[in-house]
Amino acid sequence: VRAILPVHLNGLALQHPGIDGYRPVIIVHGLFDGPKQFQKMVLFIKKTHPGTEVTVVDMYNHMSSLKPLWKQVQGFHLAIEPIMMKALDGVHMLCFSQGGLICRALLSTMPNHNIHTFIALSSPLAGQYGDTDYLQRVFPSFMKTTVFRVCYNRVGQKVSICQYWNDPHHRSSYLKNNKFLPLLNGDTPHTWRENFLRIKKLVLIGGPDDGVITPWQSSHFGFYDSKEHVVEMRNQEFYRNDTFGLKTLSARGDLSLCLRAGVKHIHWHSNFTVFTDCIENWLT
Repeated sequence: VRAILPVHLNGLALQHPGIDGYRPVIIVHGLFDGPKQFQKMVLFIKKTHPGTEVTVVDMYNHMSSLKPLWKQVQGFHLAIEPIMMKALDGVHMLCFSQGGLICRALLSTMPNHNIHTFIALSSPLAGQYGDTDYLQRVFPSFMKTTVFRVCYNRVGQKVSICQYWNDPHHRSSYLKNNKFLPLLNGDTPHTWRENFLRIKKLVLIGGPDDGVITPWQSSHFGFYDSKEHVVEMRNQEFYRNDTFGLKTLSARGDLSLCLRAGVKHIHWHSNFTVFTDCIENWLT
């Protein structure tokens, strides 16, 4: 099923930011979410950027968000392509949690996209490895130390969360059997780097009190080593080797990190302080 939910704010949306208004904003939800969870975010944009066309993609909502990520990427591609084609000056993408990985895949596999700013809002960009309520909802009989047994096989790879489950104690199995995140990160070679680098700005938002993204530094491309010590983004192999363009974005001055404490995972998109401090200024 393919559908989008357009929200037109303060009348007719304007497509030419340099002359008439602001670039359109596309919002992609996270695991177990849907458009309803982003009503406050839409209102924040309405308050600060009157006239913006905002599209909350109404697709793979709630339990359907567990479907394989490459399948979801195909659907989201079909939904957002017409929006991009109409926006001559480009669009912004605001992508929450699992949605940030879907957006990364879209940016990587669409050679002609015109995404201006990609905002990843509390997204497990470097993977997930933690005992959380979300994990228990999907695999109630497993803990983080045993989930690899179900995730790193053909059946497990049909469940979205397994496609970014990054067990630091089973690295070889992750690289061999995970069909999504290693490809995005360039651990498995690809030719998508130039596609990703078409974006003008990358904004990464996260914080230590998130309670779901584990480690929380994954929202800033940090992740555990084999001893579960967090290795920050600039010491990750994919950054040092610039496998998908992250180091280049940083060198260009087009990478921004926003850290906010005291924000739980489900509150990032409804927290006005987060919006004003980390998001508002990029939606021009």
